[in-house]
Amino acid sequence: MNARRGDAAMEDPYVLAEAAAAVLKQKLGADHHAAIVLGSGWGPAVDRIGETVAEVPFAEIPGFPPTTVLGHKGVFRSVRAGDRRILVMAGRVHLYEGHPPAKVVHGVRSAVLAGTGIVILTNACGGLRPGMTPGEPVLIRDHINFTGVSPLFGPNPDRLGPRFVDLTGCYSPRLRQAAQALDPTLTEGVYVGFPGPMFETPAEIQMVGRWGGDMVGMSTVLEAIAARHLGAEVLGLSLVTNLAAGLPGADLDHHHILDVAKGTAERMGGLFHDLVRAI
Repeated sequence: MNARRGDAAMEDPYVLAEAAAAVLKQKLGADHHAAIVLGSGWGPAVDRIGETVAEVPFAEIPGFPPTTVLGHKGVFRSVRAGDRRILVMAGRVHLYEGHPPAKVVHGVRSAVLAGTGIVILTNACGGLRPGMTPGEPVLIRDHINFTGVSPLFGPNPDRLGPRFVDLTGCYSPRLRQAAQALDPTLTEGVYVGFPGPMFETPAEIQMVGRWGGDMVGMSTVLEAIAARHLGAEVLGLSLVTNLAAGLPGADLDHHHILDVAKGTAERMGGLFHDLVRAI
């Protein structure tokens, strides 16, 4: 392969993900039962999930851009929870940082290609369903992709997944039931993904409510699509860190969001520890 063809191949998002998966397996092992992507403020969950036995920064893995958002460290950790090993992705990149969809889902693709068949996606979100309060965790039952893009744009290697992906049951009923068996207080809702970085307007929140949305955020939906495309089971867990724009008591400040998330993330880390051992 000449240099030009080699460069072109490494620009292919699937080739990049396969290269990244090879590095993850080399540095962290290939026996991870599940992968967990931690959203804004979820860092305290790691210690409750289990013991970190190895880690590798994004900078040492092919295809990863640097993280630029406060609350996203940018490291993969191999964590031991009982007899299970979990691949924890502490930090993610977003569309609003200027990355194309394929770059946004690179971490999830790399984790699945490294052998993890279960992907747990977390995020901080704005809640708009009546009765929601900051600090409340909510399982994602379904999503609405309002980003205007898809990680499946472009060529599609058949060996990695179908051209047309069925997203019925995108968020695994089996995994949701397992989570609720461990924590019966968990409710479910529909997550609506916006591109960001601006918070939604009150008019947009009213629109989301009419659509049947319960939470709004700036991540997760593209990663869920990419994970399902590769055949992984997906569980989504949103942490309501603020009430959505236009609602009484809404506080749309990123530092406030991180503070609220940290308070509940540690408890959810304990849930993940038990959940991964149960599924």
